[in-house]
Amino acid sequence: MNDGRSRTPYSALVNLADRLLEDCEDDVECLAVRLGGLDPGVRDELLTSDLLNAWQVFWYCFRTDPGIFLREMMDLEPASMLATGLKLGEIDLLDLFFLIRDDKPWIILADGEKTVASFSGRTAYADAMKYCENPDRHS
Repeated sequence: MNDGRSRTPYSALVNLADRLLEDCEDDVECLAVRLGGLDPGVRDELLTSDLLNAWQVFWYCFRTDPGIFLREMMDLEPASMLATGLKLGEIDLLDLFFLIRDDKPWIILADGEKTVASFSGRTAYADAMKYCENPDRHS
């Protein structure tokens, strides 16, 4: 995520995103590989821009399919939502959020008032799901 001062001209980001999306069509694996090969600064700008959608960024970050409902919901949300956090839904009375903070993917679980657990990195989504499956998590 950038600090609001883009290091890359917006027109260059648009051209890059157009080329990536044209080359990969709807193949999120192809897009993830191509994103991984970019300069980290440029990639980080794209990951929280309106040029990609949240599903493309989710796949790039976690390489897992959360199911058709979440996939379709994220497909309709711009990646720019990830700068502040995108609510993915609820699990056992906990709100599940996906965000990009300090250029890292995060999954946050909150009870409506405070953060209950947070996970970062490539395994954040899987770690959050394991946390939710553990009935003894509050002890």
